Amino acid sequence: MTAPVAPPGGDTRSDRPTPARPAHRLPFRADQRLGLLVLVVGLGALFGVVRPTFLDARLVLFPLFRDVSTLTVVALAQMVVLSVGHMNLAVGRMAAFGALFAGLGYDRLGLPLPLGLLLCLCAGAAIGALTGWIITRTGVSSFVVTLAMDFALLGLVSLLYSALTENAAFTTKPSGLAELRSYSLADICVGPVCGSPVIPQLAQFTVLALLGLGFLYGATRIGRELLLTGANPAAAELSGIPTGRRVVLAHTLSGLLAALAGFMAAVGTGTFRASIGDDFMLPSFLGSVLGGTLLTGGVVSVVGALLGTALVGVIRKGLELLGVGLESLNIYLGCVLLLALSADRVRTVVSHRKVVRST
Repeated sequence: MTAPVAPPGGDTRSDRPTPARPAHRLPFRADQRLGLLVLVVGLGALFGVVRPTFLDARLVLFPLFRDVSTLTVVALAQMVVLSVGHMNLAVGRMAAFGALFAGLGYDRLGLPLPLGLLLCLCAGAAIGALTGWIITRTGVSSFVVTLAMDFALLGLVSLLYSALTENAAFTTKPSGLAELRSYSLADICVGPVCGSPVIPQLAQFTVLALLGLGFLYGATRIGRELLLTGANPAAAELSGIPTGRRVVLAHTLSGLLAALAGFMAAVGTGTFRASIGDDFMLPSFLGSVLGGTLLTGGVVSVVGALLGTALVGVIRKGLELLGVGLESLNIYLGCVLLLALSADRVRTVVSHRKVVRST
């Protein structure tokens, strides 16, 4: 009987325990979304304990969810251009530009509510497409082009409101606008079947935007090409992706979503006026970046944009109820954005070092 052949290294034990495999962990983006959800729920509960008024359905939660619905669309408008490595500093002015056409359609043309919304979206998509076309044709940075577009639209929108209205606002309100502003999902039918009384009907637009972008980036070739364009434009160009057209598409979608947010903001306040979108800049970056979208492009998180915006909304509303002034509130939100950017950078560096050490 021959002796068993020893394996390399001289160890004849066949029952040697295999090294333990590391426990499965969720990807970082999934961890980040879970952490955001925990923060939103935890801070909501904390503010509810400190200020019980925070949990009032009609006075606090309904307006809070209405604002979150609008600002989530604003964050999505920023997210789509971040996906190709660009940014849109004119997101607020594009919102005002789109809302201008909706108000004009209602006031001068007598359009019904859906047609005015359609006119608003077309105007936003057109100005976004123009912005993307200028960027691709000139090769100028999106920072410079969108900043210039922001100033141009600021003057244009103000001039048009001054020429077309008496009080810098359109006063005609189409049928259904008041209901869209004040009704919740529970008001659609009798009983609790249709939804919670704290969820506004405006949230339906946000859900449609989330589903549409989730499908675009998760299940279509165009979505993957947008992300590849943001991750490495040169490699995307060499692989046959029409990067110029993808940049124009991203800015077109950004303008369309910004216009939708402008319409929602106008419905929320009940007035189509020139100042719509003035405060959209910071929330657009906060929601998208907190949610996991990279400023350098190539990575987006649609659900993360919703959770990041919800976190900002809860913090804002809670601090307001605690008596924090607007100036201090903006300082806190700016610090939150800086911390989010720093944390993402630290995570990237740590992950890179782990990969280097493992090799």
